[in-house]
Amino acid sequence: MKKFLKIFLLFFIPLFLIIFCFFFVGKKEPAKEIKWGITFSQKHTELFGLDWQKAYLSILDDLGAKELRLIAYWDLIEKNKDRYDFYDLDWQIEEAEKRNAKIMLAFGRKAPRWPECHEPEWLKNWDQEAKNEKLLDYMGAIVKRYKENNSIWAWQVENEPLFSFGECPPPDKELLKREVALVKSLDPRNRPVVLTESGEIPMWFNVAKMGDIVGHTLYRKVWMDKWERYVTYPFPPIFYARKTWLVNKIFKKRVICSELQAEPWGPVLLYDLEKEEQEKTMNLSRLKEIIEFAKNTGNDLFYLWGVEWWYLEKEKNNNDVFWKEIKILLNQ
Repeated sequence: MKKFLKIFLLFFIPLFLIIFCFFFVGKKEPAKEIKWGITFSQKHTELFGLDWQKAYLSILDDLGAKELRLIAYWDLIEKNKDRYDFYDLDWQIEEAEKRNAKIMLAFGRKAPRWPECHEPEWLKNWDQEAKNEKLLDYMGAIVKRYKENNSIWAWQVENEPLFSFGECPPPDKELLKREVALVKSLDPRNRPVVLTESGEIPMWFNVAKMGDIVGHTLYRKVWMDKWERYVTYPFPPIFYARKTWLVNKIFKKRVICSELQAEPWGPVLLYDLEKEEQEKTMNLSRLKEIIEFAKNTGNDLFYLWGVEWWYLEKEKNNNDVFWKEIKILLNQ
């Protein structure tokens, strides 16, 4: 027992202190040039009862967004087996291209917004292997359609594919490798593949091995179902900066923030979240704090999460403070 205690004191405690200092002590200067982007979800906008096309044009023309993360939802594009309807996504991409905006296109089974996995209804009773084959067909159709588009600078394959969250099948590394290989084989321009991961929990190494760029989330205060309470993450900006440094040094890969919290996160979906609950995780002061926090991670590209909610607040609730704040940020 004494021998074990001695080993613990001499080895594990110093190791813990080194790790703690690496991830929690220090400061990173903001990047000299930071690009602020927007994630836009047609489905999320419609679920708010809003005109998604009007909202999207406001994002482009009023907010002035030039960096967009757009989403190709499988269940919207292939509502019927083997019949692809690209009309809505074509329109989004064409309108962005008219304004010289750049697009990171997210697609796959798992895509941004609840329930995370967006499979077509007609696939419901298929076995998993057959579903996976149809998924690859769908992903191939997306790349073939947009491979010559000048506004798309990167492909985001799936959304946090190795993070267990949402109404989804278990993470499948081998399937993800097949998806990445397929996208690369079909793109003559060899655009980078972005793989995303939760910002707070894992080390991002698994996605760094398979993708060209690592995208991570960054949230500050959220509702935890498991504990039934709100939680503020204890990580300082240097925590994300050091994780980025490790990916840069070990894998020689770029890291971006693919999802920066800028809307409330409560115990129910945002459409049903009371105003009092919304303010527990998001208000104007907190938004400003998150933006400053993000700058201090040293990253140079952030996609803000919540534009549909800012638009709702402006159009339906006579509250344009979030919209105005982001407009100033995007046009600095």
